[in-house]
Amino acid sequence: MKILMVCLGNICRSPLAHGVLAHMVKEKELGWEIDSAGTGNWHIGQCPDKRSVAVAKKYGVDISQQRARQFNERDFARYDHILVMDRQNLRDVVALAKTAEEKTKVKLFLEDGIVPDPYYDDNLFETVYQLVASRCEVLIEELKD
Repeated sequence: MKILMVCLGNICRSPLAHGVLAHMVKEKELGWEIDSAGTGNWHIGQCPDKRSVAVAKKYGVDISQQRARQFNERDFARYDHILVMDRQNLRDVVALAKTAEEKTKVKLFLEDGIVPDPYYDDNLFETVYQLVASRCEVLIEELKD
């Protein structure tokens, strides 16, 4: 199983989702491959935002070694599931899909909403972590079957 998390810049939300899910997958010895990317190119090669690193560390998850990269069309072939953090990410990623099969791989990370972007609000990082962590637990159960 290969899962890609996608947000705008790949420094706040998707690195958290990537790190949390990878941590849980490792604990459960599932052997899944987890990665993340951004739809934009502003932060390519950069570490995750220090606030994402800090909130992840608070819960025993180390995301400090991740590096931002941009989503590209090759990701459709590489990943089984492409989970995006908001509706704009959904539109941007689906727009790159060339086939119906590629489009079906792309879904909102939160089935009933969006993961808020905490970049401009320090207080949202904890909220985002909690949303991501609870969704990752459910996601594992859904995808294990």
